[in-house]
Amino acid sequence: METFLIIIIVILVVLALGVKIIPQSKAYVIERLGSYDRTMQTGPHYKVPIIDRIANVVNLKEIVKDFEPQPVITKDNVTMQIDTVVYFQITDPKLYTYGVENPISAIENLTATTLRNIIGELELDETLTSRDIINTKMRSILDEATDPWGIKVNRVEVKNILPPHDIQEAMEKQMRAERERRESILKAEGEKKAAILLAEGEKESMILRADAKREAQIREAEGEAEAIIKIQEATAQGLKLLKEAKMDEAVLKLKSYEALVDVAKGNATKIIVPSDIQNLATFGTVLTETSKKE
Repeated sequence: METFLIIIIVILVVLALGVKIIPQSKAYVIERLGSYDRTMQTGPHYKVPIIDRIANVVNLKEIVKDFEPQPVITKDNVTMQIDTVVYFQITDPKLYTYGVENPISAIENLTATTLRNIIGELELDETLTSRDIINTKMRSILDEATDPWGIKVNRVEVKNILPPHDIQEAMEKQMRAERERRESILKAEGEKKAAILLAEGEKESMILRADAKREAQIREAEGEAEAIIKIQEATAQGLKLLKEAKMDEAVLKLKSYEALVDVAKGNATKIIVPSDIQNLATFGTVLTETSKKE
């Protein structure tokens, strides 16, 4: 009886060991008696003890592999080091398990040979400026080549491009010379713009000064003209008033005498008194005008 219980317990333990729960993003490749039988996906599964064997546990997540730099030669015979990063995913666990020995190593070697072929068709300058083209070509070639292995290449990135040391120095000198040239051009353009702005400022200043001078002359001429007009109007108004007042000869002679007095007080050095006192008014007027002219 005890032996029977032991046998039953052993059978139950063996059966329990055959229960497998597959986690997310994993796949188990199962062989039965040495031959491929099935692929266990996520969830509970049962593996027959002794008869079934787990041949491979496959990770279904996207895998990132950063491969070591590879020496490549450009079309113009420049040797450089290029390292790449490959993003791939296992889509068929059976093909991945039985398609190729050591798939990661196979992808690395395939990446190196593909990179050499692509770079061999490009010159140095094209290699440095055509990363997107290199990435696209490599992804297309690798994806097609790894399809029989159950692998899908999602993306390939050229991480670093390292030319020889002397090439790097020459490129740095070229870049430095280019920066200095651009700096000289920008400086010359700045000085040119500054000179233009200064000349335009001086031109506008001269125009404004000329306009101000012309305006002042016009105002001065207008003022003199207006003063002359006012004097003429005042003279005419005075004559009009005299005419309206009907001044007699005695008043005119008195005014003439007053004019003679004013002349005597002025700068005149000689005074001529006419014998005919009756012509005093007329003579006084003449002397007054002469004094003003002098």
